[in-house]
Amino acid sequence: MGHFSIYLFGVTIAIGAIFGIFIALKESKRKGLDENKITDFIFYLLIVSIIGARLYYILAFNLRYYLKNPFEIFSISSGGMSIQGALISGILFSLWYTKRKKLSFLKIADAFSPAIAIGQAIGRMGCDVYGVPMKRIYFWGVNVNSQILHPAQMYEMILDLILFGYLWTRRGKLKYNGQNFIHYLIGFSINRAIVEFFRSNPIVIYPFTIAHVTSFAIIFITVVVSLKIKNISNIDEQEPSQAVKASMLEYVMIILVAIVGLWIYYSINR
Repeated sequence: MGHFSIYLFGVTIAIGAIFGIFIALKESKRKGLDENKITDFIFYLLIVSIIGARLYYILAFNLRYYLKNPFEIFSISSGGMSIQGALISGILFSLWYTKRKKLSFLKIADAFSPAIAIGQAIGRMGCDVYGVPMKRIYFWGVNVNSQILHPAQMYEMILDLILFGYLWTRRGKLKYNGQNFIHYLIGFSINRAIVEFFRSNPIVIYPFTIAHVTSFAIIFITVVVSLKIKNISNIDEQEPSQAVKASMLEYVMIILVAIVGLWIYYSINR
């Protein structure tokens, strides 16, 4: 538009954020959390997560380049964001913010878990970080610069939608505060580790990349923490969050999101 460029990835991230915010607010309200406080929290959390995503990418994936080109650090439109960095910075900020505002981190984390998963899935629809070349050509591969590549973005979108469906179903079956968030962290890390085999990132120990190492670290820390909190954060059976059941329409909507995402992706990359 004139001299101003609008990127598809930015659009899908924005749409994913809108969907995520809607679900986070809906879940927070149902769990009896203060909607005004949650709205303020989400605003700050988005800013911190974007900064964290950028910083982690710079430090973990391409530090040498940015040391030589420091002004490129601020060129976010050129690419270079890490969802794992957003997650780590978001958790650290949330722990500090919820303690300062006397909010329940674990209840909020449970409410936000499905929202984060659906936001990630929608955001991946516009991602332009393709996978590695296919050793054996399959019909779902994409032709980029005369190479048939794995559609790693779609692999992650589908896995994130499956994770969202699981978390959405689990909302009414939680045994302790924080359980859904723990399942999200482990599920997301497994998803990313799977997709990482089809992407090209800095290798730590073949065939594992820096993203694999980060995923394994998140899983390890999450399991250790879960052993502690599940004994001290029991959910009251009368809590509103227990009186919920996913409907067939909601599952149909998840499938529709997957279909729309695939249609958008292959319409652009045909």
